[in-house]
Amino acid sequence: MKNSLLITAFFLFSSLVFSQVRYQTGYYKPSTGTYIDGYYKTQTNKTNHDNYSTKGNINLYTGEVGTKPKDYSVEAKNYGSGKTIHTGPKGGQYYINSNGNKTYVPKRN
Repeated sequence: MKNSLLITAFFLFSSLVFSQVRYQTGYYKPSTGTYIDGYYKTQTNKTNHDNYSTKGNINLYTGEVGTKPKDYSVEAKNYGSGKTIHTGPKGGQYYINSNGNKTYVPKRN
């Protein structure tokens, strides 16, 4: 009985976790012509707290530990220091780097 409850709980938890993940197929990056291999990513939402690349999170598929600061964290406040931060139509925040390209940063107030 106890084992069946644990197994049921495990599968329920797994289905919730994996429903938040999707596979991004490989593609050619138009700006450089570089091929980007396919990879797993979390569903798009308005925060980076649950992204594999965010500090405190681990990518279940590669084992890599996240390195980017969480949105609205103390570390995010120093990100892009001295640059004008713009907010895109979907809420992403970025500055224009020296090459004229957008560099996305964690959200800050």
